[in-house]
Amino acid sequence: MLIPPEKVQEILERTDLVALVSRHVELRKSGRTFLGLCPFHAEKTPSFNVNPERRFFKCFGCDASGDAITFLQRLHGRSFVETVRELAREAGIEIEQRVDPAMEERSRMLQASELARRHFEERLWNDPRAALGRQHLEQRNVPAEIARQFSLGYALNSWNDLGDRLVKEGALEWGARAGLCAPRQSGGFYDVFRGRLMVPIRSPEGRTIAFGARRVEEMQGGEPGPKYLNSRESPLYRKAETLYGLDLAKEEIRRQKTAVLVEGYFDVIGLYSAGVRNAVALCSTALTPGHLAALSRVDAKELVLLLDGDAAGLRAVERLAGPILATGTNARVATLPEGDDPDTFAFREGAAAVERLLDGAPALSAHLLHRTLPRGLAHSFEEKMAAVARLKPVVEQMAPGMAKDLFIAEIAAHVGVAESSVRGHLMAEPKPARPKPAAPVARPVSLNAHEALYAALLIADPTLRDEPAARFHASIRDGALRVLLELDHPEAALDQLPAPVRKQIEARLAEIAHTLGSSDLRRQALKDASRKLRLARTEEEIASLIEALQRLGEQGASDDEILALQTQIKEASGERKRLRERSEERAPPGANDGEG
Repeated sequence: MLIPPEKVQEILERTDLVALVSRHVELRKSGRTFLGLCPFHAEKTPSFNVNPERRFFKCFGCDASGDAITFLQRLHGRSFVETVRELAREAGIEIEQRVDPAMEERSRMLQASELARRHFEERLWNDPRAALGRQHLEQRNVPAEIARQFSLGYALNSWNDLGDRLVKEGALEWGARAGLCAPRQSGGFYDVFRGRLMVPIRSPEGRTIAFGARRVEEMQGGEPGPKYLNSRESPLYRKAETLYGLDLAKEEIRRQKTAVLVEGYFDVIGLYSAGVRNAVALCSTALTPGHLAALSRVDAKELVLLLDGDAAGLRAVERLAGPILATGTNARVATLPEGDDPDTFAFREGAAAVERLLDGAPALSAHLLHRTLPRGLAHSFEEKMAAVARLKPVVEQMAPGMAKDLFIAEIAAHVGVAESSVRGHLMAEPKPARPKPAAPVARPVSLNAHEALYAALLIADPTLRDEPAARFHASIRDGALRVLLELDHPEAALDQLPAPVRKQIEARLAEIAHTLGSSDLRRQALKDASRKLRLARTEEEIASLIEALQRLGEQGASDDEILALQTQIKEASGERKRLRERSEERAPPGANDGEG
């Protein structure tokens, strides 16, 4: 269901932002704004500013900003729709939702997945045919109460046990779309999961969106089947965005500001059972910006990889290191004794031993260098060359900048070779210069144009949602665009936009298709558009602060109040300067952004 943009705007207008924020942050009045310590990062000097007239907050320390919806989303890790509904209830506003086909499909698939979860749970605990599943949990030392917290279940070794239940509930079509059933060549459907211990994969809000399935029985017909069988991707489930266990781990991650990353579902369950409650696992072999963004939304400042101590564990670190170092994420690596998995180690040694292992974990870069060349300078020439070659794929994933330069310097010092030589060996061949986007797309000259370009890029290319530049939905003033970007398939709801807005977006989509054919060009265009959005908002913030400062002077305010506003103006001006400098770096010689 699509929440009408005018309702979103009404909710924001009727929400007292100062009162809302004051539930979580101690604020003091400073002119026409309010100041406090930012709830999103540790600070001693207040840099968190709430402007009740603009209904907007801004932290000049960590760059967090937005409206009441953004504040609660960031604070609690909830979805846009959930947050809007919560604020609507508080404001006494009834929401009449419009039917959106993509959201309707998602809702039906969620219902089918939830029905399957309940069905599998009932089978595990109540059906004699699921005895092997219960035995498997006992062998893995998973207590029943922990299994119930993770909603573990069992798929009977039957062709249509779940299918019959879905038919009875009128949900077979949606169960098939969710990958729970598949069509037979002879007609009808059969169950995809059979003779398996079922592990529900849930969204951060706790909704069942997919399943991991561990084979316990031999399949009918003698086919052994894979040891683990996972749901295919669907509108509900994208592996590149999903972390197993985040629904139960998010509060502990917020408390510790640290997430522990492991490789398997039962590693998460075993650690949780032992008392380590901030562990999550990948649902794929690759760590993506989408995973890191999900952790950022629950306020994870640090990532600790808890992996096996054997060669496979080292390969896993090398595979994960590139995306982590590329984003500058603070990460460390805890190495288990050889032959141990996280769950077996936690059961045998207990939570205290796991915590000691995590506390003593070295930085990711140091771990990589030590494991590839444990004796450093004492290694032979051939060993050093082999080690540098192993690290080349990691370096190639890192964008140019300080993080990459520092890592190359660390490698050079560790092998005892001049940094320039190591850099020349590691740096990828230079790519041909990219053509500049056509002027109408890359050089928008008004705020509405920036909003339209930003929104159109995210609609045209869903992969851009994982980019850091895609985090500025709250900077969009047009309510219709704001709501549209929160949908899983915004392109399906374009016809629900007001005609002038829809035409502008459609025009931008056509320009993008014509002039921004490559992902690199679209990614850079998104960076440019988001930067201009932020610059426009910062200009407004500075104007508002200057006006507040003038009024304070006329009212004879205290020196502390005036100093606080002057500090905010200085910080905002510094941010404006940085944004302008970045825009100038992107502009061709003699180009004029129209941004003064």
